[in-house]
Amino acid sequence: MDGVGTAGTVHTSNTTARHHPPDTTQTGDTIMRTLQSKALHFDIHGRVTIRVDAKAPAAAQLQSMLACFASDTERPADIVVNDRPEPMPDAGLLEHELAYTESSVRFQDDRVQVVRDGEQWRIHGPGELLTSVVPVLDAAMVGRGAGMIHAATMAYRGHAIALPAAGGTGKTSTVAKLMRREGWSFMGDDWAFLAEDATLLGYAKPMFIKPHHRTIYPHLFEGVRKPLIPSRLSKSVGRLTTVVHPYVIRYPRLADFSRRWSPEHRMVKPSTAFPGRQVTTSAPLGAAIYVERFEGARSRIVERTSDWMVDRMLGNFHIEMAGFSQQVVTGLAATSVVPWREHFAAKGLVLSKALDGRPCHLLQVPAAYSADEASDDIVRHLEELLPSVLDEQA
Repeated sequence: MDGVGTAGTVHTSNTTARHHPPDTTQTGDTIMRTLQSKALHFDIHGRVTIRVDAKAPAAAQLQSMLACFASDTERPADIVVNDRPEPMPDAGLLEHELAYTESSVRFQDDRVQVVRDGEQWRIHGPGELLTSVVPVLDAAMVGRGAGMIHAATMAYRGHAIALPAAGGTGKTSTVAKLMRREGWSFMGDDWAFLAEDATLLGYAKPMFIKPHHRTIYPHLFEGVRKPLIPSRLSKSVGRLTTVVHPYVIRYPRLADFSRRWSPEHRMVKPSTAFPGRQVTTSAPLGAAIYVERFEGARSRIVERTSDWMVDRMLGNFHIEMAGFSQQVVTGLAATSVVPWREHFAAKGLVLSKALDGRPCHLLQVPAAYSADEASDDIVRHLEELLPSVLDEQA
């Protein structure tokens, strides 16, 4: 059976066949409460299913952030999310930070528990849990032959184009300009999944629109009462948000209020950002172009190997996760629930298979450019590069 083994080894396969374990927990009382409660169901491209207790504090956030995967079909869940922790008899302790067994980790300060039971994962906590779900979803998808990446993703001429990049590089601005051109459709502006058969699987989650996007998404600023800070203060407020985020998410009502009324950004659906435009859910990968800011004076693009791109995708996804998401990965690794070696080796193998034979490039854009200027250069280089590399694959 493909997936994540109890001992910590992650296995991958060329098939997407599904085998679900019984959806149970360690006590009869927990099973009964689970059966009696209503749940939200999400199907991630037919590979991984998530069930969220509708009464859990995490439900509202996950319903919004996983909306594009919402399903009316109830299936045995690969990932279960609720606020009811499970017993951990004779748990080991890692100072005051972690309690752990062979199959579970409890993050003491954050009151989050992650349980790995064969191929099923269970996440428990009283706060918002997206930052816990993301690394677990990545691990579960790797077990089903697809790795999560941090990238803007678009479809063009029947091919998927992946633009992995750090935050603030100009991805969201670039997506807006590409969507004004013929032949382009939206897949996602932040996260996606790259399968080992070279299929890119989109993730059209809500977009975060910031003050400097006003000229690029003008319709999103019409008649909106929520104030936004001046663009010159965005970086300072963003740093403050990063610092307080791990504490705010422990209190779902405060977190929801903060997200709705934060002067740093507006959260909008892709259908609102691109009214009447198509969203593509999956397409064969045509090219991967890693975009980064650099200290040079002019933009430049150079060809890279697929191995180079795999390393960048692995590192970029990890560093761009929220701080607590990184703690989850570290905690699971430190306790051998998901050892570093097996996880990154398995994900690297999935990405290597996906990128084999696909053109990979590095596009560097001057750090001094504004988001508008950077996206202009990115679009120009894409329009010059893509026709030739896609014609070679035809």
